[in-house]
Amino acid sequence: MKEVKTVDAVGQVLCHDITQIIKGVTKDVVFKKGHVIKKEDIPVFLSVGKEHIYIWEKQEGMLHENEAAEILYDICKNDYMKPSAVKEGKIEVIADTDGLFKVDAKRLYEINSLGEMMIATRHGNTSVKKGDKLAGTRIIPLVIEEDKMKKAQEIGAGKPLMEIMPYRHKKIGIVTTGSEVFHGRIKDTFGPVIREKFGEFDSEVLGQEIADDDRDGISAAIMLFIEKGADIVVCTGGMSVDPDDRTPGAIKDTGAEIVTYGAPVLPGAMLLVSYYNHKGKKIPVIGLPGCVMYAKRTIFDLILPRIMADDIINKSDIDKLGRGGLCLNCEICTFPNCGFGKGM
Repeated sequence: MKEVKTVDAVGQVLCHDITQIIKGVTKDVVFKKGHVIKKEDIPVFLSVGKEHIYIWEKQEGMLHENEAAEILYDICKNDYMKPSAVKEGKIEVIADTDGLFKVDAKRLYEINSLGEMMIATRHGNTSVKKGDKLAGTRIIPLVIEEDKMKKAQEIGAGKPLMEIMPYRHKKIGIVTTGSEVFHGRIKDTFGPVIREKFGEFDSEVLGQEIADDDRDGISAAIMLFIEKGADIVVCTGGMSVDPDDRTPGAIKDTGAEIVTYGAPVLPGAMLLVSYYNHKGKKIPVIGLPGCVMYAKRTIFDLILPRIMADDIINKSDIDKLGRGGLCLNCEICTFPNCGFGKGM
C-alpha cells in the first residue's frame, strides 16, 4: 500500500475501510475497501481526520487485512457456525444453533503468540444460543506476510479451533434421599429447583423417587429410572460425610464408574460425578450437594450444559475449576457473564 495526501487521491483505490465515530451517534464505515475515490469524497475523508490515506498497491507475498481475516475465520469455523460480513478487516464468528461452546485454548494461544494477528473468543465450556457472537478475527496491521498466515494455518492443522455441541433432548430421573423427607417430616424443596434448572434446556422429567437413608433403596431408585429410559439421573440429599449420608455409596453400588467425589468449587464441593454404562450408553448419575437447593449458582450450573450436550466430564475437567471456582455471591447475580467457573 502507498500513503498519499487525501486531496491527491482522486481515482485511486482505497485499501482499507474508513470508519466514522461520533460519540453517542454512530460508529460505522463511510468508505469500504476497494472504493474508487471521487472528488466529492474528499471533504468526507477530511471530516473524519484523514488528511492522508492508503491506496492499494498489490505486492507479492503480502495479504490484505480482509484476506487474512478470512484465513483466521477458516481456522476457527466448524459446524453450526457462520461468519459475519467482513468489516474493518474483522470477521466475527456467529453461533447457528443453541449448544455448548468449546475452544482449543492451547492452539488459540499459539496462534495469538505469532503476533500481528488475533482471535478473541468467549470462554469455552459455556452455553450459547443461536445468534450469539463466539469470536472475532483480524490482523493488527493493514497487510501481513503470507508466510505468517501460513504458520497460523499450520497450527490450525485442518482441525477447527472451535466447536458447538448442540444440546440434546434429555429424559431426567430425580432421586431424593433423606429420612426426614421420606417420612414426611419436612417437605422436599430440592425437586422444584432441579426441575427449574433442567427447564432451561430441552428436557422432560420422568419423575421423582423419594428414598430413605438406605443404600439399597437409593440404588434401586437409580436403577428404576435407568430402566425407564432416563438419560440422566440426579440424586439430591445425603451427599456429605455424615454416617447417615448414604448417597455416594449407593451410587457406587449400582456399578456406576465414579469420576470424582469432591470438587474445588464453592458452592459445590461435595459434588459427585459418575457414569453408568447401560447397553453401551454412558448415563450420567450425578450426586448434588445441598447448596444447589438454596444458592443462586453452584457447580451444577457449570456442569449442566456439558451434560446436556453429551460432553463427557473427566476428573481433570473438575480439578481445573479451582481457579475461578469461588462464587462471590454478588447481590446482583450476572452469571454466566462473570468469572465464576472460568479460570484464566
